[in-house]
Amino acid sequence: SQRSLAEITELIHTAFLVHRGIVNIGELKSCDGPLKDMQFGNKMAVLSGDFLLANACTSLAQLQNTKVVELISSAIGDLVQGIYYENSKSSEENCLTDDIGISTWKEQVFLSHSALLAKSCQAAMELAKHSAEIQDTAFQYGKHMSMSHKLHSDLQPFVKESSSDTMAFSLNSAPAVLHQEFLGREAWIKQIRELQEAIKAGKGVTSAIDLCRCHGNRALAALERFPPSEARAALANIVYAVTRFP
Repeated sequence: SQRSLAEITELIHTAFLVHRGIVNIGELKSCDGPLKDMQFGNKMAVLSGDFLLANACTSLAQLQNTKVVELISSAIGDLVQGIYYENSKSSEENCLTDDIGISTWKEQVFLSHSALLAKSCQAAMELAKHSAEIQDTAFQYGKHMSMSHKLHSDLQPFVKESSSDTMAFSLNSAPAVLHQEFLGREAWIKQIRELQEAIKAGKGVTSAIDLCRCHGNRALAALERFPPSEARAALANIVYAVTRFP
């Protein structure tokens, strides 16, 4: 049943990745290709994602555990809410971020990136008939590990050695949001044209690395409550992988 749950979680994650591939027709240019092809691609993305979600829901019902169904259903709701917020506030990858703090950023990232894994970890413990305390510990591991993973991803354009040094980055990433907090809104807007270098030179990157490691340590602390095993070591290695920087 736990393996089935893992497959269900991956199906849901893949379905949302497919849905995120939908193209905004209004932003297309003539050089992007025929409009009909893009419209057909959008229809296929919607149908393919819905098909995967339908299969996930069918498999979820077959687990015959109402609490697990409730947990994963709420995770899907969190994903929808998080992605809707991303799309409504940030239609382009390089648009100007809202004047938000890191606490708001964490809330948004939990919905769109962490909720599914955190609640899946909790559901896995429910299937094994562990106590509510152990389930919460598993939830904390999934939450903090996935937060570390997102921070690690956001940091790559700022810490990865690159000869061209032109990696694209989002103004809604953790280093950018933290840099804005330290710098102030007005100065942030003035620096927008030279933002990547400014963030590298400021405190945003180091603060984001510290935050990534903080979530990683909290994930490891949750793991310590489980007995030593190969599985625990593998889960710890995932955390080490996303908290290591050059």
